[in-house]
Amino acid sequence: MPEKHSTLKYRRHTAVLYDVPMLVLSVFIFLYLAPSVEVRPRLMIIALQFVICAVCVFSARIATGVYKQILRYGGSRMYIRLILADVCAGIVYYVIQLLLPEGPIRVTFIRAVCIITFNLLEAVSSRLLYQYVFEYGSRSIWTLPGIRKVVHFMTGYYSDEATELVLEKKKKEIPPSERKKLAVVGAGRIGAMLVKELLTNQNTAYTPVCFVDNDMRKAEREIYGIPVIAEDDTIQEKLKAMQVEEIVFALPRMHAEQKNELYERYRKTGCKILIYDYPLSQTSEFGKRTLREFRVEELLFRDAKEFMNDDVRAFYAGKTILVTGGGGSIGSELCRQIAKMSPKMLVVLDVYENSAYDLQQELIMTYGRGMLPFEVEICSVTDRRKLENIFRTYHPDVVLHAAAHKHVPLMEHNVVEAVENNIFGTHNVIDLAIQYQVSKFLMVSTDKAVNPTNVMGATKRMCEMMVMEAASRHTDTKFCATRFGNVLASNGSVVPLFKKQIANGGPVTVTDKRIIRYFMTIPEATQLVLTCGALSENGELFALDMGKPMSILTMAENMIRLSGLEPYRDIDIVEIGLRPGEKLYEELLIDFDKLEKTQNDMIFVEHDMPLTAAQIEEKLSSLHIACDTLNAQTVYHTLQATVPTFHPAEEVNRDALESREFQMARE
Repeated sequence: MPEKHSTLKYRRHTAVLYDVPMLVLSVFIFLYLAPSVEVRPRLMIIALQFVICAVCVFSARIATGVYKQILRYGGSRMYIRLILADVCAGIVYYVIQLLLPEGPIRVTFIRAVCIITFNLLEAVSSRLLYQYVFEYGSRSIWTLPGIRKVVHFMTGYYSDEATELVLEKKKKEIPPSERKKLAVVGAGRIGAMLVKELLTNQNTAYTPVCFVDNDMRKAEREIYGIPVIAEDDTIQEKLKAMQVEEIVFALPRMHAEQKNELYERYRKTGCKILIYDYPLSQTSEFGKRTLREFRVEELLFRDAKEFMNDDVRAFYAGKTILVTGGGGSIGSELCRQIAKMSPKMLVVLDVYENSAYDLQQELIMTYGRGMLPFEVEICSVTDRRKLENIFRTYHPDVVLHAAAHKHVPLMEHNVVEAVENNIFGTHNVIDLAIQYQVSKFLMVSTDKAVNPTNVMGATKRMCEMMVMEAASRHTDTKFCATRFGNVLASNGSVVPLFKKQIANGGPVTVTDKRIIRYFMTIPEATQLVLTCGALSENGELFALDMGKPMSILTMAENMIRLSGLEPYRDIDIVEIGLRPGEKLYEELLIDFDKLEKTQNDMIFVEHDMPLTAAQIEEKLSSLHIACDTLNAQTVYHTLQATVPTFHPAEEVNRDALESREFQMARE
């Protein structure tokens, strides 16, 4: 460390020594080569003036910290500091001249200004040259011996070190011919920052060829040598003429409508579309922007809905919280959100050990051992004995029940397992929540529970009825359920399937090109669950206002275009037929006349008429008897009888095109 410190100190002193010859040159030019009098002043007088000027200039620069700057990273502040230092030095230098006796020894005002200004110009030029060479040195400028000597003389940057650095860079450098031509939409601060990074990083895979901006004042001008072209009706032809391969949106705070407008405009170019924005894990502008592909969530082309507030966070703080299905897409995100709220204990329960282990390691890496009190329990909700032991051990204050089989086609084939896991598993968790006096129980439901056409949806509807019945009988434990639509990028969702199919060259398969679905992001889904848990007073069936449903076909087309390909030309979209139990649209709420607003404008409540305890027991008994037969058809028909709104998909799909959901999608 002392050796390194002395090296840095030496280089700082070296920077001063390199500025000294420049001051000598300035004094020599304006006092000897071009004196203000006919007879040149004697060398002793010139030497005296040099000493006075040097004391003023270098004292001011040292006092203002000019030589503490690392030149290669010096920006406008460094130059402002240098200018202010030299202005102060010039003033002091001229005041000293006024104190000297009149005659050859005194320098005139104009001459003093010229000396200080020319010296400042030399100092600024040497620093600019240094920065230019450092930034663009990988363009082989250091390999020219003459240039190396000049730069070394003017800046003090060691040529051997620079050459070694450049040669190392060149080993990793991507040849310009292999880089993709990039157009940057947005010639503002964000776009300029991106282009500068691309120009100075020779390891990048991109070569910026133009900016695109709708500000006509910027058109036909240049930024870092890159032309700015106007965003007009001929933009597609311009980009094609420049052989642009990819387009990046580099605009600050883009709203959903703006993204949609830009996407619709530039997707016609056939170029892959990127965005210069913050990483997925960052939610504020304190992080570093990165060049990335569109997030799947952005295919919704609507702003993400925010539900969380301080009251919600305060509700979970200091409580023991049990999350069933904690290793799944929704369950794991619930655990991540809860971990930020300072719980007394977080209990992650899941039957699938791999996902539970991954979440465990993630929480340990994020919070360290001992910083977040949490435990992972491997257990099925159908294992009543083991489940009761977990309740007895932890005595949870809040239960978030996300454990369920959710794959529609699989559950059509595995009816017995669907009923046993989803219905009887939920019944176990409800009973134990009552027995161990849990303060709040919230079940994660689905839009497929509304007028279900498949086994999965019917089992979730039965679970909702069980939750509502428990809420009507018990006040010590408050019960509620929350419904939401399809969750983008969750396990088993259509998005990962589309991604794999596109990566494999297609075709992309959709079961029916008419299908529409409500979509939400994983953060929206988890925030909805947590907010509803905090808002619940007892017996509510919460649902989110999710706006318009989206066409699955449109989503497939968008994902293909975002990959830089054209649907039906590069990758085909094939209709393979509806799967068992699948309907063309999903409903969010059963009866809109019964809707009630909450304090959050985006969350609504339906107060479902609860069944009696005897009715629930009768339904459970029928299902239990049916499951004992292990006959899928028997269980299926019993489930139909148990859930009156359960109708075959074929029956519902006949009138699907006349539904309110399809009318909304057409608008």
